[in-house]
Amino acid sequence: MMPHLNTVWVYLAGSPLLWLTATLVAYKIAMWIYERSGRSPLANPVAISVALLIAVLYATDTPYKTYFDGAQFVHFLLGPVTVALAIPLYQQLDKLRRHWFALLAGALAGGAAAIVSAMGVAWLLGASPLTVLSMAPKSVTIPIAMGITEKIGGLPTLTVVMVMLTGVFGAGIAQYVFRLIRIDDDITCGFALGATAHGVGTARAFQVSEEMGAFSGLAMGISGILTAFLLPLALKLLGVI
Repeated sequence: MMPHLNTVWVYLAGSPLLWLTATLVAYKIAMWIYERSGRSPLANPVAISVALLIAVLYATDTPYKTYFDGAQFVHFLLGPVTVALAIPLYQQLDKLRRHWFALLAGALAGGAAAIVSAMGVAWLLGASPLTVLSMAPKSVTIPIAMGITEKIGGLPTLTVVMVMLTGVFGAGIAQYVFRLIRIDDDITCGFALGATAHGVGTARAFQVSEEMGAFSGLAMGISGILTAFLLPLALKLLGVI
């Protein structure tokens, strides 16, 4: 029986559709768990999907490259999906015109706070200079964060891990923090979520409302651009790099 199953697995593993299907199935299971939990922020579908896929890859001893080669269509769609975030934002154009200065100031303040706190905590805990630099862009979406880390001399692989952890953690606790400080405005909550928890936070924001998702996507974009331009410049002026 086992040799037969091994033969079947070897055949399936050679199919590029296997890991695309596995990704979709993992997300479907994660969404089922999310719905059964009463849409609890702690049951984040993205985090659950990642955990399920990691378990499958580990159990089958499958290299990540093999998985990525099969599921790269999902990666390709990240570009169009990111561009599509402009559609709900366009529908909020009037509010954007009214609040543009506050949003820009919030992105600057939030980005600075995220960078200083991450690097400060790492430094206080005795992390190496390489690790401290790698922590700097942890609140920026992964493609931009990796480019920033390479430019400032950090470790992109470490940055990717920290970005994912930041997104999952931020999306999980954001609603509880908003309730604690009594903020229920969708614009404010969405912008804060996107500025701190990037893409994962934006996905969570869209689960709450389209308005929150639109401003979360805006914050993710603005924070990424500002961090990419200003972080290397600031570190260079301070003599860190």
